[in-house]
This record gives sequence, structure tokens and C-alpha cells, in this order.
Amino acid sequence: MRGFRFALVRAARSRSRAELQTVQRRPPSDLAQRFSHSASAPARPSFGIAFDIDGVILRGRSPIGGAPRAIRRLYSEEGSLKIPFLFLTNGGGVPEHRRALELSQLLGVNISPAQVVHGHSPYRELVKRFKDDLIVAVGKGEPAVVMSEYGFRKVLSIDEYASYYKDIDPLAPFKTWKVGQTDSYMFAKVHPSYDVYSERVKGVFVVSDPVDWGRDLQVLCDILSTGGLPGTEKGDQPPLYFAADDLEYQAAFPSERLGMGAFRIALESIFNQINDHPLKYTSYGKPNPFVFKNAANILGKLIISMYPNSQTSMEVKDCQFSTIYMVGDNPKVDINGAMKAGHPWSSVLTRTGVFRGKDNDPQFPADAVVDTVEDAINYILEKECVQ
Repeated sequence: MRGFRFALVRAARSRSRAELQTVQRRPPSDLAQRFSHSASAPARPSFGIAFDIDGVILRGRSPIGGAPRAIRRLYSEEGSLKIPFLFLTNGGGVPEHRRALELSQLLGVNISPAQVVHGHSPYRELVKRFKDDLIVAVGKGEPAVVMSEYGFRKVLSIDEYASYYKDIDPLAPFKTWKVGQTDSYMFAKVHPSYDVYSERVKGVFVVSDPVDWGRDLQVLCDILSTGGLPGTEKGDQPPLYFAADDLEYQAAFPSERLGMGAFRIALESIFNQINDHPLKYTSYGKPNPFVFKNAANILGKLIISMYPNSQTSMEVKDCQFSTIYMVGDNPKVDINGAMKAGHPWSSVLTRTGVFRGKDNDPQFPADAVVDTVEDAINYILEKECVQ
């Protein structure tokens, strides 16, 4: 059975690589074709744009606010990138290259994986610390696959981890659904050789919004209270990381939905009631200024990719953007984050998601308020004198 699961993992990874290779082969989605400019191309843009996704570009899986038409304005007629931009979202749960493929299909343009920054993307920086340690990945989608592709070698999804412990979820017999019937669940068993019953969990990573809150709260309290080995005595809490801390976000439903921040509040409240020491954790995602600094660095690399000529590349390597526009729908997350990041960030607030107000948000006022993402791009290009 272990060999069968391991084979499934390898097949799944091969499919993921095949998808990425397909995207890379499909003209003009090759990076050089996407970003290259001829010698007669306009001067290098002095600004960049970061777009939130949910509530700005998409609602559920449907484009909103004229997003496909608006985003196409950032490309040349030949399909190469004209204005450096990326998607800066607290969402995730799938590898960046897969989200890029999805966005490319929905928006009708070629999106590079480098243009997708998830809330969990900074987890890459923690690989050296946890590379050979057992970690648990939590959330919707394929959290264990995400972590494995980042380079973590011993990853179990919380679905897989909970399945080892009989009766760890006392409500399991009353649930009408069954976890683990899809390929994404089988992805998680990357290293079936170690003994889960004796090896302690050294880190917990909430990659995306948890699905089964009741079970996940119980299992995480078990892991975090016992030093990483459920069913044993109290122990030191393993490190805990959240990819984001959104209390609410805009999904397909008309009103906002509870996000990862709500789950964090629930876990923290319960943990602190049953333990002598408060829960310790680290949160990434917007509005953390680190996220915006990282996005600025990525936009700088996109500029270099857009101008591959060696002389031009040297000129842009040390360039500073005069302005980077954050286009978002959530004042507490998108606008607050841009304010915390400071220069060169400027914020544009849309009315297609969390924010629906007539005037600016009183607590986190944006530099500009517009109705849709199309209006936001019109505003930016007009301000930057771009046709």
C-alpha cells in the first residue's frame, strides 16, 4: 500500500511538471516571448502594479469588473508584457505555476508563475530550517504538494496525519463526507518510510483556509500542546505559521466569508484556554510589510526579464520604481499593507469586493477609490501618461 501511494505521488508530481512544461511551451507564454521587447520598444516603465485576486480580479472563478479586458491593456499587441505587474494574494493552496495557468485561461493572457505571489510563497524561505523535519500542512487544495515543491522533504497534509490516529476526531463517525478520496489527498504521502507514531511534528504550516475546522482545531491543539506528538504529555509548542491573517474575504457569495484569520482566532482562543502558555505563531500575507517588500523585488526581476538586452539589464538592475500601485478591495489588508510599506507604494481601492462604500474608507483611506479593476487600470495608465 505504501508503495502504491508513493507511486501516486510521483505520478502526480509528474503531472504538475507536465502542466508547467505545457505552459512554458505554449507560444507566446515562454518567458522570453512574454517579457522581451525590441530595440524600438517604449522606455522602461517607472511604475509597477500589484493586484489582489479575490474581489478584484475574480469572484469565485468568474472574472469581474472587466478584468480580462483591463489586464490585456498591460500587454503589447504581440502579447509581450508591457507593464510589470503581479498578483499579490493571501489566497493559495496550489502551486504558483498552477494558479498562473488558471489565471491565464480565465483572463486570456499569458501569466507567468513569477507573477503569482501567494500568502504561502514566503514559506520557501523556511526550507533550510525544516527541510528534513516532519511538518504538517493545513488547508484546502493541495497544501502538502505546495510544501513539497518548495523543497520540504517530510510533509503530511493534516488529512493524512489525522488518518494515522484512530479516534483523534471524535466527530468523524457523524460526518457524511469522507476525506481522502481524491488524487490531491494521495499527493500528501511523500515519505511513507518514517514512523508517524514516534516522530514529533517539528512545524505546522497553515497554507490555505482550513476545510474541516472542528477536526483541524482538535488535531492542531493535540500537536501543539504535546510538543508535536498527539496523545502524549504536555510539551513545548512546535513553531506555527499562518500564510495570511484575513478575518474576511470576498468569495462567490454576496457577503464576505470568514478567512484564515478567523480560524487563527478560534485556534488561539481554544489553545489558550487549555494550556498554561499562550499560543505562539507567525503570520505572513498582507498587510505584513515584508510581503510588499518581497513583491517590489519580484517586480524588479520582471523588469529585467522584460528587457533581456545585457546593457539594458544593467541599467534596470538597480532601478527604483517611482510608484507601485496596490489594487485591492480590502482596506484592512490591501490598503493598510500599502500604507505600512510606505514609498513607493500607492493604493487603489475597488468597490467590487469587501469594500462597498461610497466614499473612502475612514480607517485605512486609499490614495484613490474606483468602482472596478478596469477603472483602476484606466486611472493608473492615465496618471502615468501611458496610452
